[in-house]
Amino acid sequence: MTEKTARTLTGSHWGAGIAETVEGRLVAVHPHPADPNPSEINTNIASSLNGRARVRRPAVRRGWLTGEGVRGRDSFVEVSWDDVLDLLARELKRVRQTHGNEAIFAGSYGWSSAGRFHHAQSQLKRFLNGQGGFVRSEGNYSYNAALVLMPHIVGPFRMQVAQATRWQVIAKHTDLVVMFGGMAQRNTQVSDGGVAKHRMVDNLKACAEAGVRFVNLSPLKTDAADEIAAEWLPPKPGTDTAVMMGLAHTLLSESLHDPDFLERYTVGFDKVAAYLRGEVDGVVKSAEWAAGVSGVPEGRIVALAREMAAGRTMVTCAAALQRADYGEQPLWISVTLAAILGQIGLPGGGYTVGFGVNANIGNIERPFRWGALPQGKNPVNDFVPVAMISEMLLNPGGSYKYNGENRTFPDIRMVWWAGGNPFHHHQDLRRLHRAFQRPDTIIVNELNWTATARHADIVLPVAAAQERTDFGGGKSDNALVPMLASSTPVGEARVEFDIFADLAGRMGDAETFTEGLSKDMWLKRIWSETQQAADAAGESLPDWESFIQGDIVELNDPSPDQVFMAEFRKDPEANPLQTPSGRIELYSQRIASFGLNDCPGHATWFVPRDVVAGSHPLYLISGQPATRLHSQLDNGDFSRSHKVQGREPILIHPEDAGERGIAEGDVVEVFNERGRCLAGARITDDIRKGCVFLWTGAWYDPDFNAPQERDRHGNPNALTHDLRTSSLTQSPASHSAMVEIQRFDGTVPPVTVHEQPEFEAAPRSDMQNMARGDQNT
Repeated sequence: MTEKTARTLTGSHWGAGIAETVEGRLVAVHPHPADPNPSEINTNIASSLNGRARVRRPAVRRGWLTGEGVRGRDSFVEVSWDDVLDLLARELKRVRQTHGNEAIFAGSYGWSSAGRFHHAQSQLKRFLNGQGGFVRSEGNYSYNAALVLMPHIVGPFRMQVAQATRWQVIAKHTDLVVMFGGMAQRNTQVSDGGVAKHRMVDNLKACAEAGVRFVNLSPLKTDAADEIAAEWLPPKPGTDTAVMMGLAHTLLSESLHDPDFLERYTVGFDKVAAYLRGEVDGVVKSAEWAAGVSGVPEGRIVALAREMAAGRTMVTCAAALQRADYGEQPLWISVTLAAILGQIGLPGGGYTVGFGVNANIGNIERPFRWGALPQGKNPVNDFVPVAMISEMLLNPGGSYKYNGENRTFPDIRMVWWAGGNPFHHHQDLRRLHRAFQRPDTIIVNELNWTATARHADIVLPVAAAQERTDFGGGKSDNALVPMLASSTPVGEARVEFDIFADLAGRMGDAETFTEGLSKDMWLKRIWSETQQAADAAGESLPDWESFIQGDIVELNDPSPDQVFMAEFRKDPEANPLQTPSGRIELYSQRIASFGLNDCPGHATWFVPRDVVAGSHPLYLISGQPATRLHSQLDNGDFSRSHKVQGREPILIHPEDAGERGIAEGDVVEVFNERGRCLAGARITDDIRKGCVFLWTGAWYDPDFNAPQERDRHGNPNALTHDLRTSSLTQSPASHSAMVEIQRFDGTVPPVTVHEQPEFEAAPRSDMQNMARGDQNT
């Protein structure tokens, strides 16, 4: 019998691809031929979706049915869709009636699917908004400090990202790019919502060929692409602010600054200058001081400052730098340093926060907003900063500061997560495990049995992007991607729209959620809205049937020669910034008025907290892996092929490894006072001595019988602290962690999180009791 093979177009956050199915089963996703530098992450898809960890049937935690047990440890009971939806409807009604909608937290955060309609968070939030609302999270883990801080200094951060100077402008006009935190090419495989063409590699090559010089100030040499031959100056982690202050002081003391620019376009430089000169705290922020703090040689700091002033310079600040203690400060001093140089708004000069954070920043932008599933209006106004989930669950009614406000944590009884994995991206996972014991009920929509699914009470198996029809359009891309379903959902997995439509019916109001439309009708409606937006922008799109059966539609680049803040520089009175003064606020009176000890009114140097504690000798660095997007599809073949004895690799300097008797390929134990994990040793000169680098995204696999519930797999958030950057932004500070490392000489335990959890049958009486609402009251 001849196998029937089919190929269809699909889209993801890491690139468009061609899905290949054999007899209706997905077997591979191949690169799209139009992509000049396709990502290999697509090779994770088929093996993950068909893998042993796939959630195949609805499941309920046995301990939730009996009122016993511990989330994350318990077995599960597989049930029918009718039973699980009945349970959900009754529990949702109970929580609303007993505690109100303010007790429901839709924690959904993450990248989920790239589709415009089948977007997990949008589906969940639309459903809950129709049921009276929920407490939401505010901000994100990637660049939350910038979202809160930058509006005080230069205006809304998302607007700055969209307006970033284009790389082709940098190739023409820039002499020097100074990269604080580097610009990791592995990050540029992905872009939120999708990417049709990976342009970054070729654009960086064009810069190098045009003679642009790059300096990489990162503890990891490979945070700069080989193609740009960057000079490597590795500072101690967390000291970029000090290096920038040393540069700024040199510019000021040698009269290499631009007083005219500072006078016309900024406010508060006099206070900053006094701080740099040591008039505020008695510490002169000189190159000598910066060298002592950072380990970057004094002479090189002085010379670099002079080079920056001698030509057109772009200062870049990686988003990772703000995910550390006092992470607001490298952002603020980046703006300050660029303002002192006086090149903001000039072609190829100034600063950018977030270059390299995804595939499209500085490379392309969308010409108009794509259509999307409307989420409706949330009747509940309350929110919690995204990095404070553990704090919220453990401290209901507690008070905290946020962006100048005094706020109170809600008392959350139900958590519903769709499209994300907090046991990947949240900090201090042992604390999160404890926090997840507090709510009455936790619901998770998932593809696979991740640690988050294992901490749920009710797990709903959902269809993957390749198992449903949709279309993709990146938030900063200029292409629309047809995503025709290539295979049927595995097991009893369902499309989330159908799940919520059925549940809304049980709640007595299906019409509010569906508006009387089917999935296909919704897709056509959203496409029609996209067509209307295209018409208004002078573009033309095909009808739905032609599009969904066709190829990628690439649209015009709306601003190929874009220069960030050019209009402001041209006329700051006619084009003021969205700040209190309308200018760049090097000193913010508004922030100063908040009276915060951990974030005063101008860029300030603070020593990272774990360094002050001094209990462990090695800096732990973590970052986006090359083999997956965060934790997505970690059980896929490509992701697993780069592990070491099944563990996530950890990079160690040869001298640090030699001092500890660690050899290439050893399983090692990384630990501190908060936790410990196993990882696989990779020994390399590409990391600064005194540092280790552990990729993020290994599915958390705690061994509850081991010391400190040791993670078997290599998740760095088993080691990070749950303190925030400051009381201004309450952002994650997980990049500030000190650890020790040793060879693991015991019997290496197997990784279990890529397998199914334990299942058992539930007596019918348990199900009946739960259906009567007798539990969790």
